[in-house]
Amino acid sequence: MGGNIVRYLDRLQPLALLVLRVVLGVVMIGHGYPKVFGGLSHHVQMVSGLGLPGWWAYLSAAAEFFGGIAVIAGLFTRAASLAIMIDLAVAIWKVHWKNGLLSNGGYQFPLALESIAFALIFFGAGPIALDSIRRGGGGASGSKGE
Repeated sequence: MGGNIVRYLDRLQPLALLVLRVVLGVVMIGHGYPKVFGGLSHHVQMVSGLGLPGWWAYLSAAAEFFGGIAVIAGLFTRAASLAIMIDLAVAIWKVHWKNGLLSNGGYQFPLALESIAFALIFFGAGPIALDSIRRGGGGASGSKGE
């Protein structure tokens, strides 16, 4: 009986990777959209106030918005996830760390998102992704994806 459950769950792994990608992508787009479309000058000031160079604001906004889109689509998933993971690591270091893990403004939420990005770097997008089609895998029935 236990072997049947494991085989069934193994068949659902592509769906699990899709869910992880959609969750990470939607949240990152939600954070990046206001920066890219309307708040970039404010974001540059905020980033500069943290002691980071102003150009980091452009990279972080791009990683959040365009990286989120790429992760949802499953296109260049590993590279986009790495960019998101770096962005979140800097956010934890410069903004959230001083608040502790579980306090208001703490780093529990960005750490959870960073963990999803970390997993996607190692597992790739899965077969339900543009990476899989791009690599010749043919989508859901194809390869593991990038």
